[in-house]
Amino acid sequence: MENVTDRTSNPFGMTPSCDRYVPGYGDANADFHVIGDHPGVHGGRDTGVPFTNAAGLSLQRALATAGLIGETGERPTVNGTFFSYLHQCVPDGEPTERAYTDMERFFDAELRAIAAHVLLPVGERATRHVLETYTARSMNGSTLTERHAQELRGSGFLVYPILDPSEWTDDDEERLINALSELQATDYYRQADLGRFLPADEPYHVR
Repeated sequence: MENVTDRTSNPFGMTPSCDRYVPGYGDANADFHVIGDHPGVHGGRDTGVPFTNAAGLSLQRALATAGLIGETGERPTVNGTFFSYLHQCVPDGEPTERAYTDMERFFDAELRAIAAHVLLPVGERATRHVLETYTARSMNGSTLTERHAQELRGSGFLVYPILDPSEWTDDDEERLINALSELQATDYYRQADLGRFLPADEPYHVR
């Protein structure tokens, strides 16, 4: 299914009940969905766009080098990529577990509306949530440093956990760029055309 909105910021009109929030930003038909923690960790307080603090801009530059986005900056050029947070609201300090639980419905609705093929959770919390919720996997005793930029398969998704950019070495950046470049050279869509079972001639692709 193809979305018909051309809105880059908050394409689905998510309105959480808080004074300030940083909505999802990007291509509503994205193949890649970059998932962060909250605006206090990964930026957006001032710009209203995810991943626009210092660490977020480091991630943007790596994604641009890998071909996932165009120009970087406070309003990056996106085509095929979407950015969002587990917790959209701008917190006063660290969000509580209850606050994360309350915000989960917005994140889940957006993730399923985007229906990207590849999930790119950034940092410990986002990675843990994505693995437990959308893959039925866990880190199995390994650290995020060890799992950084490694493919994990979920229920209809490919997942590439990303170490928080504030902790990157040059090797971590290079590993991510190489992994995403190599992925794009493969048939990562993993779709089947069921149109042959239907009376019309139109293709019907499912994952």
